[in-house]
Amino acid sequence: MRATATLTERFATQLSAAAADNERARLVAAWILDSFACFYAEFQRLTWLAKAAFEKRDPAAAVTHARARLGLYDATVDALADELRLTYPTLIEDEPLWVGVGDAYPEQAQERYDGDLAIAFMHSVWRRVHHGEWRPVDYTLGDLPRPKARREEVFTAVDCRWPVDPHVVSALLKVGDLTVPYRDIDADVALVAQRLNESFASDPTLELQRIEMIRGCFFRNRGAYLVGRMMFSDGRVKPLVVALKNGDGGVIARAVLVTIPHVHNLFNTTQAAFHVTNPHYHEIAEFLLSIMPRRPLGLQYSIFGYHHFSKVAIMSEITRQLAQSGEVLQTAPGSPGTVAMAFNAPCLAYMLKVIRDHPTDGYKWGTFPGAAAVLEKYRRIHEINRTGSMLDNTIFQNLKLDRVWFDPRLLEELVTAAGNAVRLQGDAVIFRYLIVQRTLMPLNVYLTSAARDKALRVISNLGHCIRNNAAANLFNRDFDARNYGVTRYLKVFLYDYDAVEALTDMKVRTNADRVEGEEGPPDWYFEQGLVFLPEEMESGLRIADRELRRAFRAGHGELLTVRYWEDMQEAHRTGHVPGIRTYPESCYLRAEYVTEGADE
Repeated sequence: MRATATLTERFATQLSAAAADNERARLVAAWILDSFACFYAEFQRLTWLAKAAFEKRDPAAAVTHARARLGLYDATVDALADELRLTYPTLIEDEPLWVGVGDAYPEQAQERYDGDLAIAFMHSVWRRVHHGEWRPVDYTLGDLPRPKARREEVFTAVDCRWPVDPHVVSALLKVGDLTVPYRDIDADVALVAQRLNESFASDPTLELQRIEMIRGCFFRNRGAYLVGRMMFSDGRVKPLVVALKNGDGGVIARAVLVTIPHVHNLFNTTQAAFHVTNPHYHEIAEFLLSIMPRRPLGLQYSIFGYHHFSKVAIMSEITRQLAQSGEVLQTAPGSPGTVAMAFNAPCLAYMLKVIRDHPTDGYKWGTFPGAAAVLEKYRRIHEINRTGSMLDNTIFQNLKLDRVWFDPRLLEELVTAAGNAVRLQGDAVIFRYLIVQRTLMPLNVYLTSAARDKALRVISNLGHCIRNNAAANLFNRDFDARNYGVTRYLKVFLYDYDAVEALTDMKVRTNADRVEGEEGPPDWYFEQGLVFLPEEMESGLRIADRELRRAFRAGHGELLTVRYWEDMQEAHRTGHVPGIRTYPESCYLRAEYVTEGADE
């Protein structure tokens, strides 16, 4: 923070002495760029601290660093915007002066690899300067030429054929550059090579040419991952991810993931972002896209913490597809939300949301806290470890979209029911805020037509979703299946957040100890605060199919008990970091690893 204070002192002095507007514009541009450089240096420092936390086996520190890095961008932008308003109020009032800043800034940023990220930072500052106003600012990256990283800086490549030789694997396992040695690298090398050879031996059409591994390591919570791809002669690409664990005696290769569904779930943005010890974010995002081609490029950046770059890429994708397709945004199919209004278009992979000014008649939580309070819950989800169970939210501020992209009936409803968020301005629709999530099929809709075996898998995954929510100290008061979504890989995620609370704020009570026919209200009835009766969870799911409800009880019966929830609350209150599973048992290299605790 001292570096930021020094910048403020220096530029405030220089601005007060500047005689011409063009000189002031150049100084403000330099101030913003230097502030960006300070932010990005701290971002990288926190990234490398995640590596140190893994090497020291300190998951609490990993969580702390992740939280600090996640909030760093907004904190830097907010502080700088406040200083600009204080130091140079004329800049805020006179649009042409800011245009001069915008003209001077790219020239100063163009030699940087991260110049496009610096451009996005400038727009963020300008947007924050006008926070609370209905003044849209573009979400763009400018048109600076992008310096290319050399391939050898991004990944290491080894030519190889089937069967993969252990010596090849030995080189690949060292790309993470860890200071802690492997407990038994020869054994790990043999197990990884065996798994690769066994996984693809039955497909004679897969002629392996080479394996490429990203230099550096992906860190999250307790886990570390080496990320690569297998390249085949016919152009096909398959993922190769080696999961590492630092335990007694050193690092072990714990699991190998070689299928898109497994890798897709591991790198899902429903979890906390990875910290990657490789600075070439464009090339890493493109590498991840090659092994997860169904995930939009914009979301690839979010995987490793470049959320604002992801934000710009997502909006560019949305506006481009709406413009090219001729489709319009319409009310989302399915049951309308009592609090959130959702809308999308067939061409988009995203769902767009705003919060109603007032809930519909179906609202069941007493006094409505207001749109701002609900929006804050969506922001909170973005800022926590989502433990693979909650969709991330990209929240845009002061955004302008073309009016022709909206169905007139949707537009009328938005302006009427969500005036806190939406306003018309000529041919444009101005959003004070807009929530964007990846589109999922609602769980209740999925269950109406799913094959029985898939429906049973999804019900099991619903229980895991609820458990993972609890591991994040998150409790969803509304277990209604409409609040959960299903992916193509049958993973289940929570995506509606108006009813979420901190699990530690809930009062877990029960009526199971009451005698049938007992008169009078239970003791907990008069307690203040939020009360939860675990035995009512099953009925709260609103799943009519008895077999599916029975399967939920069989697989996750402890979720219906007071003991489970009180134990989880105690874990959070005592500072314990609950672990989570991030890949299936079939990926483990040894059977005993399955029972050795959480993956992360």
